[in-house]
Amino acid sequence: MTHIIIGVGNILFKDEGIGVFASKYLKANYSFSPNIEIMDGGTLGFNLMRYFEEYDNVIILDIVSAKDAPGSIYRFPSDILLGLGDYKKTAHEVEIVEMLEICSLLDHHADVTIIGIIPEDIKSTQVGLTSALEKKFKEYIGYIIKELEGLNIKAIKTGNRSLNDIAKDMIGSYNLERLERIPR
Repeated sequence: MTHIIIGVGNILFKDEGIGVFASKYLKANYSFSPNIEIMDGGTLGFNLMRYFEEYDNVIILDIVSAKDAPGSIYRFPSDILLGLGDYKKTAHEVEIVEMLEICSLLDHHADVTIIGIIPEDIKSTQVGLTSALEKKFKEYIGYIIKELEGLNIKAIKTGNRSLNDIAKDMIGSYNLERLERIPR
């Protein structure tokens, strides 16, 4: 079986970037047995469809649109997503559901699961999560690891890089804290 984690979102719009931050955090701090691929899917949209065709399991890390408190965590398997007509609120939510609908017509397609979190702010242009999502970040990572364990994938803690350090490595800033020098 082949597995991939894809973090999606735009890190330039606060909580919109949590999927990307989570994927980078997992890659920096864990190894997995058996090995899995972890990818920053950013805002690739429909270009992610090939992963839906190539892998057996795709786990998407993202924000979700639901009426609940910021930081609430949801798990949506593909069979549930296909039945949620009103789920699609943001551009990438629309794309993910439409890709699932197209892939459901193919002979082989991945089991897709979204591990999503309710954002507080996806409109402000600033790199970094709101305090509500920062407080829930470790719990969010825990849900992702639990999902992997359900696929018989063991997560082994190998590092201790913070979310702040990972963001600074990516772009040189996190919630207006800057490095003295932008990394290479």
